[in-house]
Amino acid sequence: MKSNLTAIIFGVAIVLAALLLGNAYIKRAKVNGAIQVTGLGTTDFTSDLVVWEGNFVTKNFDLKQAYSTLKNDQERIKTYLVSKGIAIENIVFSAVQTTRATRQKFSNTGTYTGDEFDGYRLSQNVQLESKEVDKIEKISREVTELLNEGVHLYSQAPRYYYTKLSDLKIEMISRATEDARTRAESIAENSGGKLGKLESAKMGIFQITGQNSKEDYSWGGTFNTTAKEKTASITMKLVYAVK
Repeated sequence: MKSNLTAIIFGVAIVLAALLLGNAYIKRAKVNGAIQVTGLGTTDFTSDLVVWEGNFVTKNFDLKQAYSTLKNDQERIKTYLVSKGIAIENIVFSAVQTTRATRQKFSNTGTYTGDEFDGYRLSQNVQLESKEVDKIEKISREVTELLNEGVHLYSQAPRYYYTKLSDLKIEMISRATEDARTRAESIAENSGGKLGKLESAKMGIFQITGQNSKEDYSWGGTFNTTAKEKTASITMKLVYAVK
């Protein structure tokens, strides 16, 4: 009787061991995989805010006269901009910058003998910020007409911005996420599996470049201000479990 009980126990132990080993093999053979994909969201848009700056200068040996001339130039610039449809409150002048100009002196033999005072140089910036992009663009091209009136005004290239970047970024994230999910579903289907839950999501750098430009993306993000027509893009890296 004792020997039969031993045999039964031994047989049960063998069956249990076989079941445990078989289950371990199945779990070991089961792939616990994941799919990592990167999605891209892009859109073209037109800038709705422009900033233009100009710089005007004068020089005179008499500081008081130099300041008077600069003040007169400021009034002429203001009058010109108002005549072009710009409201006075939108014309911003910076503080006056004053420097002592010098020039090098040389002897008859060409030897440098030092510097001498060459008058006071005064400069000032004028800035316009407006949503009337086309109007400011036109002014930035035509304002140098003041040179013909003796105003030494140098026009800078306009800078273009977009006031709805927050909304645009949300839209781009949505597009990039959808693009990534579509890629992940395709990979899972082609590999005979099913897409599981989203395990992680990481947003890339928001980039703004000029449309049809050859600008390179930057690790810190590119923010183009020279082009009125721009392209925004962002990437999303998603990791999905696979069933």
